[in-house]
Amino acid sequence: MALDKDLQSIQEVRDLIAAAKRAQAVLATYSQEKIDAICFAIAQAGARHAEELAKMANQETGFGKWEDKVLKNQLGSIILWESIKDMKTIGLLCEDRKNGILEYGVPVGVVAALIPSTNPTSTTLYKSIISIKAGNGIVISPHPGAKNCIIETAKIIQDAARSAGAPDGLVGYISLTTMEATNALLKHRDIGLILATGGEAMVRAAYSSGNPAIGVGPGNGPSFIERTADIPKAVKRIFDSKTFDNGTICASEQSIVTERCIEKKVVDELEKQGGYFLSADESQKLSKFILRANGTMNPAIVGKTAQKIADMAGISIPGGTRVLISRQTEVSKKNPYSREKLCPILAFYVEDSWEQACERSIQILYVEGAGHTMTMHTQNDAIVREFALKKPVCRLLVNTPGALGGVGATTGLPPALTLGCGAVGGSATGDNITPMHLMNIRRVAYGQKELEQLRGGAVPRPTYSAPTSGSNLTTTNPAPTSPPSFSTNEVERIAKEVIARLGHGG
Repeated sequence: MALDKDLQSIQEVRDLIAAAKRAQAVLATYSQEKIDAICFAIAQAGARHAEELAKMANQETGFGKWEDKVLKNQLGSIILWESIKDMKTIGLLCEDRKNGILEYGVPVGVVAALIPSTNPTSTTLYKSIISIKAGNGIVISPHPGAKNCIIETAKIIQDAARSAGAPDGLVGYISLTTMEATNALLKHRDIGLILATGGEAMVRAAYSSGNPAIGVGPGNGPSFIERTADIPKAVKRIFDSKTFDNGTICASEQSIVTERCIEKKVVDELEKQGGYFLSADESQKLSKFILRANGTMNPAIVGKTAQKIADMAGISIPGGTRVLISRQTEVSKKNPYSREKLCPILAFYVEDSWEQACERSIQILYVEGAGHTMTMHTQNDAIVREFALKKPVCRLLVNTPGALGGVGATTGLPPALTLGCGAVGGSATGDNITPMHLMNIRRVAYGQKELEQLRGGAVPRPTYSAPTSGSNLTTTNPAPTSPPSFSTNEVERIAKEVIARLGHGG
C-alpha cells in the first residue's frame, strides 16, 4: 500500500535529521582548518555556479533579474567567506588569564534552514556555509515556489562539501515539500536551532515550535531625504536599491519621506532618474494589486518591473520608467502604500520638518517592519544621531542603498541574507546573522576567591560617577576619591552611639 505524500514527507524529515545528527557528530571531531576547507569549497562552488543558479531561480520564480541574482549568489558564497574565513569557531576561542575565563565554541548540532522564494539560491548557500563554519549539520526546507533551484543549489553544496572531506548527510534537503514536513522539521527534538527567513506566519511558526529559533520577518523601511542631502546621489541610491533584483531584498526602501523645503528638487530628481508619479486615480487602481484580500502582499507583483506592474493594473506609463511613486498622507495597515512592497513601488511623504519626518518614519515602521532597516540621506550628523536614538530599527543606513547596505555589500555590516529585527521586531537578535549566532559559548571559570574573602573582604565601590546635567557625554569623568577608612574600634564606637541615640528617640 502506497503511503500518503504527507506521511512520506514526515519520514523523509526524520531520516534527514538523523543523518545530519550522525554527520555532525563526526564533524565535531574536525579541526578548524578542516572545517574551513569544507566551507571554502562550498563558497568556491557557489561562485562557480552563480550565474547558472541565478538564471534557474529567475526562471522558476519569475522574481527579479538573473543578472542581479548572480551578485546575490556571490554575496552568499565567496564574499561571505572572505568576511568569516578568519573567524575562530572551533575549540578554544578566547583565554582571559586575568579573570580566569576560558571560552570554547560549541556547535548547536543540526540547523533547520527555511529558505524563502525571493532569495532562494543565495540564501541556501549562505545558511549552509555559516552553519558548517560553526560546526553544525543542516537540513534545508525549500519554499515550494522555488523548490527546484533550491534543491539544485543544495546538491552543488553537498558535492563540494563531500569533495572537501565532509561526512555524508551533513547537508540535507527536503524533496517532498509539504506543510507537514516543515512542521516536523521545526518541532523535531534533535533540531538545535531554526534559522527562518520569510513571511510573518512562517517566522511565528518557528518561534512557537519549542526549539530555539532565529527568525526574521518583513521589512518596510522608509528612506528620509533630509535638506542637506546630495539629492541626485540620494535618488540614485534609492533607485539602485529599489530596482536591484526588482526590489526583492527586504531591506530595500518602501517609502520616501522628505522635507517640504526641498520637495520640488526631490520630485524633479525622481522624475529625471525614471520615477513616475501616479495620479490619484492611478494610485487607486494600483493599490488593488499590492495587497490580497487577507491583507498580505500579492505575490503577483513581487520582483516584477515597473512596466509589468503597470500593465497588470491597466496603467499607461512612460517608456523607461524604473519606479512607480504614489503620493501619500496616511499610514495604516489598510493603506498598501505604507506596507512592504517587494517590487519597484514607493510611497512618497512630505513633512514640514525633520522632526515630523522622524515621526512619520516611526509610524511607517510600526505599521510593518519594526526592527528591520531604514535609510537616510543627509550631511547632518547630528540628525543621524537623533534618528539613531529614536527609530525602532536595528540597521539605520546612511547615504547608501538600503538593499545593498543592509546585507553588508556597500557597508561595513557583516555580509548576510538573514537580518535580525531585535526584540521590537519579534526576533531573537538585531544582528546580521553570522556563524557566531549558530553556536554556544562554553565558559570555563577558575575560582578566584574563597568564601571567607567574600564575607570579610570590602565590597568594591563603583568607579563611575554620573555626568552633571548638560555635560558632554564623551568627557572623561574624574577619578573617584578614596573612601575614608575606619578601624574596628572606631566602627564599634560609632555603632554604640547610633544605638544609644535610637534608644532615646533622637
